Amino acid sequence: MNRYPESYEDSIQNKSAFWMSQASHLDWYQQPTQGVSQEGDFYRWFKGGKLNTAYLALDYHVANGRADQHALIYDSPVTGKIQHFTYRELRDEVARFAGVLQSKGLTKGDTAIIYMPMIPQAAIAMLACARLGVIHSVVFGGFAAHELAIRIDDAQPKVLIAATGGIEIQRKISYMPIINEALEEASHKIDHCIIYQRTEVAGDLIDGRDFDWDTLMATAEAAAPVELDATDPLYILYTSGTTGKPKGIVRDNGGHATALKFSMQYVYGVDPGDVFWAASDVGWVVGHSYIVYGPLLHGCTSIMFEGKPIKTPDPGTFWRVIDQHKVKVLFTAPTAIRAIKKEDPNGTHRQSYPMQTLKFLFLAGERCDVATHEWASQLLNVPVIDHWWQTESGWPMLANMVGLELMPIKPGSAGKPVHGYDIQVLDLEGHEAPTNQEGILAIQLPLAPGALMTIWGNDARFHKGYLERFPGYYLAGDGAIKDEDGYLYITGRIDDVINVAGHRLSTAEMEEVVAAHEAVAECAVIGIEDALKGQVPVGFVVLKGGVDIASVELEKELIQMVRSKVGPVASFKRAVVAIRLPKTRSGKILRRTMRAIADGKDYNMPSTIEDPAVLGEITALMENQKMGIAFQ
Repeated sequence: MNRYPESYEDSIQNKSAFWMSQASHLDWYQQPTQGVSQEGDFYRWFKGGKLNTAYLALDYHVANGRADQHALIYDSPVTGKIQHFTYRELRDEVARFAGVLQSKGLTKGDTAIIYMPMIPQAAIAMLACARLGVIHSVVFGGFAAHELAIRIDDAQPKVLIAATGGIEIQRKISYMPIINEALEEASHKIDHCIIYQRTEVAGDLIDGRDFDWDTLMATAEAAAPVELDATDPLYILYTSGTTGKPKGIVRDNGGHATALKFSMQYVYGVDPGDVFWAASDVGWVVGHSYIVYGPLLHGCTSIMFEGKPIKTPDPGTFWRVIDQHKVKVLFTAPTAIRAIKKEDPNGTHRQSYPMQTLKFLFLAGERCDVATHEWASQLLNVPVIDHWWQTESGWPMLANMVGLELMPIKPGSAGKPVHGYDIQVLDLEGHEAPTNQEGILAIQLPLAPGALMTIWGNDARFHKGYLERFPGYYLAGDGAIKDEDGYLYITGRIDDVINVAGHRLSTAEMEEVVAAHEAVAECAVIGIEDALKGQVPVGFVVLKGGVDIASVELEKELIQMVRSKVGPVASFKRAVVAIRLPKTRSGKILRRTMRAIADGKDYNMPSTIEDPAVLGEITALMENQKMGIAFQ
């Protein structure tokens, strides 16, 4: 039976009733009185309802038969540690740390910054804040002092919760100097810092300002969950903004809990008791939604992994985790799969691990090229599901909803709209674009539950950035194509569309062709300024391990492939081999920054960059190749 179309249509045509039905699966203190309501430009979900997200994620399961089931498995190849927490154990740790926060004067509506690596204490701190109605803002542990200071000034927290350091493959990063510098720079002064001392990265605490996590926990009294309104903020999560100032995405409690529980069952196809692994970081939205909140709200076991897909210790580490912990669903970024593919192109390490429990691989964070999709499908012999969403949405907007039915998979497509998201592809005038023609992805308001409420402290920026371009719609900022079967293909950010001699062309389409070459592990195609044609595309490719091909020969083959698949109009005439590509720590290639370098324009060092040295390598490569107007 084809269950998706009727169910999806119900979620669009009867939006309030549909989501009120889904909300009834949660254990509310007080049931909501209405589904969606509107206040000017703003929509709110489940007014009148009272609940507590941490209670639903922990206490509820302890009281309903899952007390001794594993809630969280911490697997850290960089430290050699594996630690299990049952629902009862995690509930008790969270309740005690909530007591610590209460002892420092934090109450409902206060804010707290969490600056931690991928360790259990990060999840405990998040859930403890949620238990009290304290609004948490997790700052990715790789951010430097200035970025931490910016977020402190914007969120105005009462407390900073941090660890003494992080570990990345073969290096240790001390957080205390970063914290000290950030607190010195920030205008807002924090009352207290609670610091978790890691044995692997010790740090010096400052008397009167810093308090040791373990010392406080030793005498802490458990705090009870606080009743919260459905519309009360749960957290702030900062994402990059075009102005250079990060945008604080605000998430509510009621819509968030309802949407995530729904998504675990219907998008990812997992049941309570299943093991779910999102190979991400709690500093990103994937970590918030699918390491901490989603799996626990649904009664699953969540994996918290401190490591990398390669070199911790080898490209088989993902397969080892899946096999050892009996993971049913893995969710990661395409860049992780490409990294494994580069190091182990024949999938030799896969042979050591049966992985009999794995049912699905979900990919998101960046568009998955067809070559990577096919490589993963053949290697793992499970459905590989590309899906699409944003920090702003908090959960998937496009997917193949395997919990309803596994629809035919079209490599290159992110699937069909998820329930509650009325997704359209519009032309520049705001009219629906023809089938198979690229346009701008927009979502008719109201958005589904769980999406952003606003930008922290800046409603005007929320309106201007997301609602102004197409009245009545949310502007996603991505281009898309809808095919005759209703599948959507994300073509990249709107500014990844280039204009070659008056022709609007998608660099994502060219990347798809380049990535299909048997020698290419990953690639980026960017448009750089050209005096004659306005812009021309240039490809940057990273080769698979062990591949031996002359760069001149490779360039000729790639030019011919793009000419054959896209057409001469693409004017694709340059492809150069790079050692590596500049990326954010979440795996997105920094195409906009690469364009700025090639065009000789000023740019700010992206705060999310994985390794700043790569930009120097790319700049030198462009100079050597006399590429772009700046180097001609």
